[in-house]
Amino acid sequence: MPRIIIQNLENFTIDSENTDRKVIELIHENGIDWMHACGKKGRCTSCKMIILEGQENVSEETERETFFRQQNRLLPNERLTCQSRLLQGRLIIKVADINKFPHLKYSD
Repeated sequence: MPRIIIQNLENFTIDSENTDRKVIELIHENGIDWMHACGKKGRCTSCKMIILEGQENVSEETERETFFRQQNRLLPNERLTCQSRLLQGRLIIKVADINKFPHLKYSD
């Protein structure tokens, strides 16, 4: 069963049998507030996640992610949650410091 663990939100864990969902949809459906300034359209990088483990378990990079990577707005271990899908296995991520909300308590 695919699993997302958000490390700096006290290892909040999301299990999902549905691999046809974007990572941000799974996060929001489980009650976690995650930034997305452009409305989940892949037009900004505010929803980026830092992948600590499991990059091989995520869908292929999209055109939008490649565009931002070429502009040096995404590092090799970063993906957009609005563009990527967890296909299998485990994905351990964290919220980037620049995208943290002031009303949430982060564990790092």
